[in-house]
Order: sequence, then structure tokens, then C-alpha cells
Amino acid sequence: MKRFLVLFFIILGFCTGQVFAEETSEDNIVLKGEAVFNWLDMSQIERDTIIQNYKNIIFDDDTVYKYKRKEFKKMHDGFVKDEDVKYHYIEAKNGITETPLYRLSAFFKGKILISYAIQYKNNPRTVYYYDAIGHLQYVDMISENYPNFPYWSKQYRVNGKMVSAIYFVSHDMQYMYEPDGEFQGVWFMDKMYDRNAKQTLTRSNW
Repeated sequence: MKRFLVLFFIILGFCTGQVFAEETSEDNIVLKGEAVFNWLDMSQIERDTIIQNYKNIIFDDDTVYKYKRKEFKKMHDGFVKDEDVKYHYIEAKNGITETPLYRLSAFFKGKILISYAIQYKNNPRTVYYYDAIGHLQYVDMISENYPNFPYWSKQYRVNGKMVSAIYFVSHDMQYMYEPDGEFQGVWFMDKMYDRNAKQTLTRSNW
């Protein structure tokens, strides 16, 4: 199940900017001149330079690749077990995505709810991912400038180990990295491209 969820998150670009995206209009797609997608027209040197630049931003000297388990659980004390799992499960299964206190996203395998994510409005830079019985599985930790673009997000397992990192240029464009800094690809709308500008994946949740 864990391997399935990790792959599921990677394919969908599953992070706050995707699950809990801010409303944007067509006029707002280009932000600060950096959301224009010309990946296919760039030279390899230009693409490699961008990949390295965003990698340097995400994986700076303060990056923690593996928290101690006790330290990580202390950081998220009170959220390791969803005490309101019964309510959240019903809301997620019934398609409720927002309440006055939090935003909610559900994930299904067929018709079966396998996990859900919660972003509390009093702490929007953290997203908690639970399995269907309310056990914490993953945590997204988001940079300070969220929800303003650009920003980055790092996802950790409940044991404190980093799973992935994403640099969000806009609602439509995200650069995906492995926890070791290896570039996975860049999403633009519903398509992912590798460093050589070859399309590798598509997604349906954009």
C-alpha cells in the first residue's frame, strides 16, 4: 500500500499546490514572467541550468533529508492520529472539499477511499495525509511564501524521511525532484517532460 501511495502522489504531482490549488484565471497564469512554458524550445544547456537553479533553491544548506522519528512526531504532535477520522472519512467520501476550518481532499482506488489529505486554515503551510483509518502517512512542509508563487514543498513520511520535493512556478507548472535531488520532470498542465523535453507522463487532476 505504501509503495502504491508514493507512486500515486508522484504521478499526480500530489502536493498542496495541486490538491488545494488557489483559484486562478487565465490572466494570472503568467506570474512574474516565469510561468511561460518554453521547455520544448530551450537548448539542453538552458534546461539543465533551470533544473540546477531550482534544485539549489529547494535543497539549500538547511534542508533536512531525514528527521529523527521522535523529533518529527513531536513537530506534528496532535496530528499523528486523526482524532476526527470518522467525520473526515465521511466528508471525504461524500466529496466535501472545504469547511470553515480546513480543506479536504480524498483519494480513491476504484470506489474505495484509501487516503485523504487535510490542510488546516490556521496552518496552511502544512498538509497531513492519512490512511482511511486516520493514521498519519505523509506530511507536506511548504515554504514561507505560500500561497504566492513561486514556492516549494517537501513531502516526508511519518518516520521523518523525505519522499519528494517540488518547486511550484505557477498553478500550471511544477518541477519535481527525488529526495536525493535527482530531477524527475516538469509538469505543465496535464503533461510531464523530462530534462530532454521528452513527454513521460500525463495526469488527470490538473
